[in-house]
Amino acid sequence: MNILTYRGLSAAITFDAVDAVLTGRISGINDVVGFHAESPKEIFAAFKEAVDDYFDTCARIGKKPEKPYSGKLMLRVDPRIHARAALAAELSGKSLNQWSEEALSRCAAEAVHEQAD
Repeated sequence: MNILTYRGLSAAITFDAVDAVLTGRISGINDVVGFHAESPKEIFAAFKEAVDDYFDTCARIGKKPEKPYSGKLMLRVDPRIHARAALAAELSGKSLNQWSEEALSRCAAEAVHEQAD
């Protein structure tokens, strides 16, 4: 799976073997914005066109475009993991939020990098 990013929005690209096309949908928003193309070169243009059209349509109808994520994250984890994370944060001189953000950032960067390879 390949990830495209443009103007702060991202989409995963997949191959539809039935129709023999590349397809994508903007991720992280409730509005459904999809696109497709027959070649890798065309999928980049289709994605950019879909994003630009999304922003243009929102402006035209007076709607604020959705942001992919608010920055608020609530998790339920095993209490032992919570305790180890809190201890690791304290020992590093950081709040649990700061420590968690750094850990999530590292893991997300690795995962996205692996997807891009």
